[in-house]
Amino acid sequence: MKKTELLVTPLTIDDISPLAAAGADAFVIGEQRYGLRLAGEFDRDQVRQAIELAHAQGKKVYVAINAIFHNEKMPELSDYIKFVDEAKADGIVFGDPAVLMTAREVAPNMKLHWSTETLGTNWFSCNYWGQKGAKRAVLAREINMDSIVEIKEKAEVEIEVQVHGMSCMFQSKRSLLGNYYEFQGKAMEIENRKMEKNMFLHDKERENKYPIFEDENGTHIMSPNDICIIDELQEMLEAGVDSFKIDGILKSSDYLLAVTKAYREAIDLYFEDPELYEDKKDELLEAIEEIQPAHRKLDTGFFFKETVY
Repeated sequence: MKKTELLVTPLTIDDISPLAAAGADAFVIGEQRYGLRLAGEFDRDQVRQAIELAHAQGKKVYVAINAIFHNEKMPELSDYIKFVDEAKADGIVFGDPAVLMTAREVAPNMKLHWSTETLGTNWFSCNYWGQKGAKRAVLAREINMDSIVEIKEKAEVEIEVQVHGMSCMFQSKRSLLGNYYEFQGKAMEIENRKMEKNMFLHDKERENKYPIFEDENGTHIMSPNDICIIDELQEMLEAGVDSFKIDGILKSSDYLLAVTKAYREAIDLYFEDPELYEDKKDELLEAIEEIQPAHRKLDTGFFFKETVY
């Protein structure tokens, strides 16, 4: 059985080698002009360096070109995809069909990963984009374990699932969402709105803090808790899910390194003997809980939510 890939989103070029040594098999990088909600900004020179570093250690690099593209950016797509191809990236993460169409023309051998955040909810859609040229489908964070297993059983493409980190709840191309709420006198208010980092949207009714940030792609509101499924990997490993993603957005390099080591151990233990994983999984969860930021609770996301039709 093929071992599940451990995919990590590094913050900087300096994270590549330590994360590779910690057990990451692949990385997603890019720049915000072309990619959504990246853990770190990688310009063209840094993309080249990251690919060289990763390949020297037998790891893969996928470049995110999954932003929402409007007409003014379309002329840039061809040049950027050519660059990614020439830099020898192992794949492109895309959502907009324009990326797929352009890649067909300028980089026909490039591996494509279909990722539209919320639309990867069934095997039919995954296979549809596979027929159009995608080799992998990134599943939505809002589907449960039963759905993931069913999709993997019927999918004709690789399947990627996020297993750790925050997820996006809302995106708007508009900026200054905080100003809107304050002007309307709503119950929510922005904390540290004028800062680029450490901004939160407060929901006093639910006692939640939602990380919020604004970049070239607009305003992004993130989940109040972090997904952590390190103690519930067995069903997906049995099903043969191809890739587990650890999202490092708004996390520190040290935190990301420790979490990567923990998931690496979990995956390796399962493939050595599932019983070894069963014996160790609670201890691995406790290790992550110890380093979890005080304001970020861990939960299992939608993995065990009941599907309502």
